[in-house]
Amino acid sequence: MPEPTKKEENEVPAPAPPPAPEEPHKEKEAGTTPAKDEEEVSPPSALPPEWSLGESPGGEEHDKQNANSQLSTLLIEKPQTGTVKVGENITFTAKVKAEDLLRKPTIKWFKGKWMDLASKAGKHLQLKESFERHSRVYTFEMQIIKAKENFAGNYRCEVTYKDKFDSCSFDLEVRESTGTTPSIDIRSAFKRSGEGQEDAGELDFSGLLKRREVKQQEEEPEIDVWDLLKNANPSEYEKIAFQYGITDLRGMLKRLKRMRRVEKKSAAFAKILDPAYQVDKGGKVRFVVELADPKLEVKWYKNGQEIRPSTKYIFEHKGCERIMFINNCALTDDSEYYVTAGDEKCSTELFVREPPIMVTKQLEDINAYCGERVELECEVSEDDANVKWFKNGEEIIPGPKSRYRIKCEGKKHILIIEGATKADSAEYSVMTTGGQSSAKLSVDLKPLKILTPLTDQTVKIGKEICLKCEISEHIPGKWTKNGLPVQESDRLKIVHKGRIHKLVIASALIEDEGDYVFTPDAYSVTLPAKVHVVDPPKIILDGLDADNTVTVIAGNKLRLEIPISGEPPPKAIWSRADKAIAEGSGRIRAESYPDSSSLVIDVAERDDSGVYHINLKNEAGEAHASIKIKVVDIPDPPVAPNVTEVGDDWCVMNWEPPAYDGGSPILGYFIERKKKQSSRWMRLNFELCKETTFEPKKMIEGVAYEVRIFAVNAVGVSKPSMPSKPFVPLAVTSPPTLLTVDSVTDSTVTMKWRPPDQIGAAGLDGYVLEYCFEGSTSAKQSDENGEAAYDLPAEDWVVANTDLIDKTKFTITGLPTDAKIFVRVKAINAAGASEPKYYSQPILVKEIIEPPKIRVPRHLKQTYIRRVGEAVNLVIPFQGKPRPELTWKKDGAEIDKNQINIRNSETDTIIFIRKAERSHSGKYDLEVKVDKYVDSASIDIQIVDRPGPPELVKIEDVWGENVALTWTPPKDDGNAAITGYTIQKADKKSMEWFTVIEHYHRTNATITELVIGNEYYFRVFAENMCGLSEDATMTKESAVIAKDGKVYKNPVYDDFDFTEAPMFTQPLVNTYAVAGYNATLNCSVRGNPKPKITWMKNKVAIVDDPRYRMFSNQGVCTLEIRKPSPYDGGTYCCKAVNDLGEVEIECKLEVKVVAQ
Repeated sequence: MPEPTKKEENEVPAPAPPPAPEEPHKEKEAGTTPAKDEEEVSPPSALPPEWSLGESPGGEEHDKQNANSQLSTLLIEKPQTGTVKVGENITFTAKVKAEDLLRKPTIKWFKGKWMDLASKAGKHLQLKESFERHSRVYTFEMQIIKAKENFAGNYRCEVTYKDKFDSCSFDLEVRESTGTTPSIDIRSAFKRSGEGQEDAGELDFSGLLKRREVKQQEEEPEIDVWDLLKNANPSEYEKIAFQYGITDLRGMLKRLKRMRRVEKKSAAFAKILDPAYQVDKGGKVRFVVELADPKLEVKWYKNGQEIRPSTKYIFEHKGCERIMFINNCALTDDSEYYVTAGDEKCSTELFVREPPIMVTKQLEDINAYCGERVELECEVSEDDANVKWFKNGEEIIPGPKSRYRIKCEGKKHILIIEGATKADSAEYSVMTTGGQSSAKLSVDLKPLKILTPLTDQTVKIGKEICLKCEISEHIPGKWTKNGLPVQESDRLKIVHKGRIHKLVIASALIEDEGDYVFTPDAYSVTLPAKVHVVDPPKIILDGLDADNTVTVIAGNKLRLEIPISGEPPPKAIWSRADKAIAEGSGRIRAESYPDSSSLVIDVAERDDSGVYHINLKNEAGEAHASIKIKVVDIPDPPVAPNVTEVGDDWCVMNWEPPAYDGGSPILGYFIERKKKQSSRWMRLNFELCKETTFEPKKMIEGVAYEVRIFAVNAVGVSKPSMPSKPFVPLAVTSPPTLLTVDSVTDSTVTMKWRPPDQIGAAGLDGYVLEYCFEGSTSAKQSDENGEAAYDLPAEDWVVANTDLIDKTKFTITGLPTDAKIFVRVKAINAAGASEPKYYSQPILVKEIIEPPKIRVPRHLKQTYIRRVGEAVNLVIPFQGKPRPELTWKKDGAEIDKNQINIRNSETDTIIFIRKAERSHSGKYDLEVKVDKYVDSASIDIQIVDRPGPPELVKIEDVWGENVALTWTPPKDDGNAAITGYTIQKADKKSMEWFTVIEHYHRTNATITELVIGNEYYFRVFAENMCGLSEDATMTKESAVIAKDGKVYKNPVYDDFDFTEAPMFTQPLVNTYAVAGYNATLNCSVRGNPKPKITWMKNKVAIVDDPRYRMFSNQGVCTLEIRKPSPYDGGTYCCKAVNDLGEVEIECKLEVKVVAQ
């Protein structure tokens, strides 16, 4: 009997059913596929309970489950299929790694595809779980206690954690503890597959294979599952399905519901069809209905198609009975039938069973030899029946690459094995729907004879090796050398022709020596042979020069390893000047190895140079070679170098070569330098200097340096030479920069300049300023810095300063008016005077008048606002030459200098008030005068303070919980507009003040939600930009909120007129702009209705000009001029117009070009 095959993971078997009653029944033919539109077939009440009615999971659901299992794996140890005897215990274990999990995963155990075992825990089932903290592994166990036969089947374990999922299916096989072999109902193994699946109609042996060793049970009375389901409570459906092996409970419930609907009383039928009928294949079935009215017309249907009378379908009428016979039933007649009478119908289902197929001729045991053709033959009861072959319990599936072929000739079935091997020895069985047969196949090897054995060989290196043997069988074999498999190559060939086997090596090498063994496949016989390869001695000098010279550096260790060859290994002897060098521990010694010989000199000396000889000798011959050894050393250090010339950051040095070059030519020199006070030397060249002169650069001026030399040959670098004598680099500064004219009078010229860019280590002592008069000599143009310089004789230049100038500004005095002079300046330090810096052109000695111009800062073009007590510090720059005269006035009067400080310089004027007071507010006028030229500007200063309290607060009316207040604005507004009021109330009893309204803009208000029965006082604070007034004005009388209600009459108010003519609240101001940078003009306007804004330049309206952009937001009007030019300067006007009037305002815009 073959062993059960392992089920697919996604296959869910039905629970073990009770034994079937002995009733003949038939199945559908193997390979028959039902129509796609065929409905599910419901078994009748007489259907044996071992029939499988389960549905496999749909294709999409199956693929999705597999995809999830592949994408997410949580199980590190999965439960495995197990076998247990009845009454024994078994435990299934699953483990989950918890390294990446924040909480415990959820695990579920299932039997079949739908039964959750969590609710079944009890006497026979226990579920346990544990957690190991060190390994962070969750362990889940399912323990089955005292197993029963119906516990067998397929189980599933599912683990979930958030969006991760993993599952595993496993089988449990329960065997009877006794060894009795029951009779097997082969028909129970043939199950109808689910409707519409790919394997529909195929045979399923799993039930038979699993129930091979079941205990013989006594026959029990047949149980009608349909009656159980009809009469059972819905909560007991699952229990009944598990007990009676129902795998498609949902489908049966659907049919049961349909059957119940049919059982309703019918007006047309006195007796309806039975729910289901069952018949054997080839048999005859009879459908009977009884009509309430015999006059009704009856029609029969199969799967929705009307049935017409024929030899297969016969109709009879007997009174009110209507009968339909179906003759010679086939598997295609297995479907749903219904009959109609008038507008009503009743339906039933017909199940056609196929008779079992028996084995009429049993298989026989066979003995065969390897390579022979084997045929296992049996006969069955019907032609072309569907049978299955098994090898050791596993089904044999023939295919293109399989060695097994299955042949069917009528009732005869043959299993053919081509070229049998020992692996084919097994128990083979054949199984049908009604029986089975098994036989044993034994495959043995034929006796092997050695016709020609291998022989030992001795060959010279380079010759061919041929190992040959002959055996009695045409079988392959394996060659080994020293126990390792021999691999074929271009040099080594393995030949197999019939019974002859050869190993051929084209050119023998030393490594080919060894023990060779040929072993025929499938036999324990071995054919050994030894191969011995001999070779005369050789000395290999490929690694040496053409003249076999070896160079070694003095003081180093020399290990001269010379490869040698020969078989057997030769003996090596080293010698020098006919004196042998012994092997030992001396400074010069010889060392011998199997494949080389070495000459070792521990510390090479100059005297070790010479010719050394090596002699090899073995039984195959001798070899001789000579090697020259040369010992070299580093050169002696050179003598100290001489520094011949010094510059600002450089010098020139030279030296002599060393007296001894170390036996190798001098390749070059390295140069180093250091500061005299330092001990750290710095390498100056990284490439060898071939000459004996060098020019060090990039030294620091004023610092003393020393230099030294290293000689270099092929061996290495010599020791350093003695240092040179110390030397100090120095240099003059670079010329001064930016020489310009600061001022000119009728007799003086003031020049200024900037210090030199490079001063150097010698520092800067001062400057010398020189001048000469135009016409003393001819001028020559120079290219330095693009400026004009003049090459004049030294005697023409006059030194303007008697002592060195320590500043960068100097005034040349005593010059004649209207004369023209040239000017130059030099920087002086310890190294001397620098190159002069010339002014680019002659200077006319005559004072130049520059008209005055006041540069009012942007923030002062609007009103300048400060609070009382703050400091006022305004700086207004101006220009003009000679030094202008300045006059300040306030509101047209002279400024009191005791209260306001005025400080003037050559380029700006400062107005300073230490603690501002309100009296300092006003218009300040500045006038700048140079000769007959005058420029003026005005600045508005506003000093603000907190306002005073309102003048009078009065209670106008009191009604209900409300009080109406009015007040008058304060006399003192703090020199700023009143922005709002703050109103507070106080109960007369406590006189604690509470704020009712803040930032209130009107002068009347209504206070609401006052407490009835209380008496209140009110006070009001005034507020401006500086804050609330220090004091508040309180009502003289109080307001009593009476308890008795009063009738309040709403006052009649006239609608307020908000219309207003346009008015500018912020004017345009004169503006200066820089050419190429955007400029803006701003003002603010109010009016109701909203006025229309028009911008004009020089009285011409600006319309659709891309150079201008106009904005208006919350009454603020802006005109943006994009990258203005001097052409854009002029008078700009903003005009506002509405129905009540118009207003316009002007300003001037001046665009200046910045000199490049």
